[in-house]
Amino acid sequence: MNILEKVKHYACAQPLVNAMKSGEEEITYQELDLASDYLATYLDNTCGENKSPIAVYGHKSVYMLICMLACVKSGRAYCPIDVSVPDLRTQLILNKMDSPITLAVEKLQCQYNRVINIEEIKNIIELQTRGISPDKWVKNDEVFYIIFTSGSTGEPKGVQITANCLNNYLDWSVGLGSSREKKRGKCFLNQAPFSFDLSVMDLYTCLASGGTLWALSKTVQSDYCLLMESLRDSQAGIWVSTPSFAEICLTDKQFDGALMPELDTFLFCGETLTNDTVTKLRKRFPQSKIINTYGPTESTVAVTSVDITEELCASVSPLPVGSPRPGTIIQIRDKEGGDVPDGEKGEIVILGDTVSSGYYKSPELTKKAFFEVNEEGHIVRGYRTGDEGFLNNGMLHYSGRIDLQIKLHGYRIEIEDIENNLLKLKGIEKAVVIPNIKEGKTKSLSAYIIYNGEITEPFDTALALKRQLKQFIPDYMIPKKFVFLNEFPINNNGKIDRKLLGGLSK
Repeated sequence: MNILEKVKHYACAQPLVNAMKSGEEEITYQELDLASDYLATYLDNTCGENKSPIAVYGHKSVYMLICMLACVKSGRAYCPIDVSVPDLRTQLILNKMDSPITLAVEKLQCQYNRVINIEEIKNIIELQTRGISPDKWVKNDEVFYIIFTSGSTGEPKGVQITANCLNNYLDWSVGLGSSREKKRGKCFLNQAPFSFDLSVMDLYTCLASGGTLWALSKTVQSDYCLLMESLRDSQAGIWVSTPSFAEICLTDKQFDGALMPELDTFLFCGETLTNDTVTKLRKRFPQSKIINTYGPTESTVAVTSVDITEELCASVSPLPVGSPRPGTIIQIRDKEGGDVPDGEKGEIVILGDTVSSGYYKSPELTKKAFFEVNEEGHIVRGYRTGDEGFLNNGMLHYSGRIDLQIKLHGYRIEIEDIENNLLKLKGIEKAVVIPNIKEGKTKSLSAYIIYNGEITEPFDTALALKRQLKQFIPDYMIPKKFVFLNEFPINNNGKIDRKLLGGLSK
């Protein structure tokens, strides 16, 4: 399917149905289609032959959605940046993007070429009198969006997802849990910011199905009372989130089928879904399907799925992440790149029609992680995930990371990214970050520091370092615990003994 064609179809078929609601803001399919057309015309006229991607800065506003669609309608990829991203990291992304303009729905502190703010965006939409030709749209193997993720060098890396990747993914995702026809008119819950690829699962699956996206703001998600009120008011039928977010909601006794009687499908991605979480959800929402999925940003959100039935939950632990979607091949390879037998662990390798075209302006990183193979006369892209897992009768089981990358609250984090940014802080000579794992899941991070300076109150020093670190990395990457040492333990290979350091956290 073509997602832009679908939006235009619903703009005609159900013009007055809301495509998105975010707090007090709402926008119908007709308004969304026209506004993004008008803004796309302006972008095309302003940028001319410059087809560089355009950064869109904000937080879950309907205008952020208008801007994203306008970019691709003008023939340019968009790069969403959430307001929670620190200014210095935002600056790094903007510098790498080198866009002719930046669309800022919220106030942007960074210095950049031409920033079009929300008032200008509104004026442009209001003054335009004609739309844009579909001939201009991003299509086929052109890049549709770029999402920046954690990078081991301390700088984020931009994952490029093409129009084909997204549309192939949507052909599958609209059928998860129920058919696209049954999803039409339903409310989809949006938990993740648009700069996090999990949001693609709810946002574009919703628009492709003719549903209404119900966006939960940061303010709502941080206040239990507001959160429960918003969940009740949403009357959501499709829940999309990380398992961690559902676990937070489960701590409130109000969170059950009486609060959300229309909820028929839970879709989970981004981190490990535990048997305990499923058992609790099944008691609260006996009428709802619970679907587990798996996939990195580089493969367009998710490439596997499995319906976690009561029988499966009772018989298998840890839970599987599912069987591959059509158009995807999952392989398990050893260190030499050879296939391993069924049931044996190795690196998860993904081949298929939703695999990214590579990292933006990073040919060396792209060459290291991506490859191409000839499958029956067709060139198919592949991606080495760095995830460990095994296959059992075609069902994928995820076992964790092979390298120093982890998942925390659904966010993929390169441990070295945090360590390199810690070394930017005055007084820190060496830094090692260790994930604290319980039941196969990362619960928090601990930082072990060799500090060149006087420490009279370790707690106060740790707080000061956390405040400084927030200039460089998002809150979810900040270690919870700081431990100050005189030296690091060394293993037999002469390397820092991370395993021994991890034992200090227990």
